[in-house]
Amino acid sequence: MSSLLSKSRGAVAHRFKRLRAQSFRPPIPAGGDRPVEMDRDVVIDCGWGRLLFGQTFDDAAVLAQVMRAEAPDRRDIAFYIRDPHVALAAAPQELFLDPSHTFRLDLTTYRGSRRLARGFHIRPLASREDATAVNSILAARGMVTVPPDFFERNKESRVVRVFVAEDAGSGEIVGTVMGIDHAHAFRDPERGSSLWSLAVHPQARSPGIGAALVHYLAGRFKALGAGFMDLSVMHSNDEAIALYEKIGFRRVPFFTLKRRNSFNERLYVGPRPESDLNPYARLIVDEARRRGIGVEVTDAEAGFFRLSYGGRIINCRESLSDLTSAVAMSICDDKAVTRRVMERAGLRVPAQVETDDPAERAAFLKEVGQVVVKPARGEQGRGISVGIDTAEALEAAVERARTVCERVIVEEYVEGEDLRLVVIDYKVVAAALRRPPRVVGDGESRIRDLIERQSRRRAAATGGEAHIPLDGETERCVSRCGFGLDDVLPAGMEIVVRKTANLHTGGTIHDVTDIVHPTLVEAGVRAARAIPIPVAGIDLLVEAPDKPFYAFVEANERPGLANHEPQPTAERFVDLLFPQSVPAAARLTELRGPAPG
Repeated sequence: MSSLLSKSRGAVAHRFKRLRAQSFRPPIPAGGDRPVEMDRDVVIDCGWGRLLFGQTFDDAAVLAQVMRAEAPDRRDIAFYIRDPHVALAAAPQELFLDPSHTFRLDLTTYRGSRRLARGFHIRPLASREDATAVNSILAARGMVTVPPDFFERNKESRVVRVFVAEDAGSGEIVGTVMGIDHAHAFRDPERGSSLWSLAVHPQARSPGIGAALVHYLAGRFKALGAGFMDLSVMHSNDEAIALYEKIGFRRVPFFTLKRRNSFNERLYVGPRPESDLNPYARLIVDEARRRGIGVEVTDAEAGFFRLSYGGRIINCRESLSDLTSAVAMSICDDKAVTRRVMERAGLRVPAQVETDDPAERAAFLKEVGQVVVKPARGEQGRGISVGIDTAEALEAAVERARTVCERVIVEEYVEGEDLRLVVIDYKVVAAALRRPPRVVGDGESRIRDLIERQSRRRAAATGGEAHIPLDGETERCVSRCGFGLDDVLPAGMEIVVRKTANLHTGGTIHDVTDIVHPTLVEAGVRAARAIPIPVAGIDLLVEAPDKPFYAFVEANERPGLANHEPQPTAERFVDLLFPQSVPAAARLTELRGPAPG
């Protein structure tokens, strides 16, 4: 018995060694419908990980051993598993059955979409800049990124095909999809294909990008003679499943195996106690857990938790911690006080008035031309009206602000872009432009419907944190563009539906950390020190992120650390709370300075 087992293990090791030596699949031979023998033990490198075609493996032990060789920070997937229970038995402590469904589109009957893509076009990935943009989208969606040189090496591949959706106006990459041609991957006798890594930027404005990418890939594979296109989707992703079924996909009984790793952990350990935390608290908790810091959720609904490490205990509410004093919170809480502190610190601040006299407010408006109206106390953009230019609109805005706080501030409107600086331990960790929500017309939908669809997309991308309110301020902004909420917006026309760029009211975030001007960095640090506060979101109005002009807007004592990918906001926050949890190698690097060269 032991001799047979030894021989079996030897055979597995031999085949595994041969697998690791494979570098590519041979092309299918010419000759029309001549039957060909399918390649065996096929593994395709997809950049984010390897794709194992289960139907090409005769031995479940070999498949399991290949899966166990998953590279660090990658995500291998074994698809089309014939006998998942047998494969799991070969490595039960390391593999798990992925809770995803497989869907198939029959390309022999597929007729494509009659809906024209508006506001973007789809093309093959063509450059390193494209690759960088694709990785930004994958990171924003919490997916594994791909080494940029992988795209360079596979530009001419007939096996792995990558396409991108490019915004027609800005030229930005707003979506991506990867497809695998099974005929060229392993001489598939069924001439199948599959779809992977479908991702749309969470801040994309144009509707229908995901569906258009699916249709585009299906059309390409159909033209190449593929008989079907398969995909794998999480069983709980009702929105995606509804989209695929609308396109024509039908569920098929194939299974997927994945390896137990930190990236897949949520799929096989079940819900965590803190699963109800919002994205801003969860980001910090996840980083703390990675370092072995104890986590106790004290109020998930409000984002409260307690962290403990080496006898040190710190209470947090998202990025607000015991390290922030009550005095600092009070300064940030009252916008009039914040402005006076910043003015004394030498920062540029807009003119401001706080009065109950409508005549004084009207006189101030006449003096400065346009104003911003905001409650003296409040957060998440509630009650703020921007770009008010008539006395009538001013008084209506004051009434809206009073629903949040009885004290109302009227401030000079400064033209510019909204820049958020995340300052932790008096260093700027992230800089991002925050842009107000906007919609793009399709020539068919009412503006109200476009806003609701965009609001659902923003909510899905932010874990329910972002919504575009259909309130008086939204109606006013739409009216200033010359439309009503029930008007149909012409195809391709884009309008801003709120002036505020706050994430919670539908605004979008665009990382500019690498190009932010030193003057703006210095202003952010000086503002934090003036309060003083160890963690803050400093908001400035700027001409451009790489130019020195700015005007201070406000300081937030509980800045959201999520949505600033790829900047390490959570890492630096936990560094501040627990310096001894910083990996030893990182501490030594900081002490010695960067390596030469």
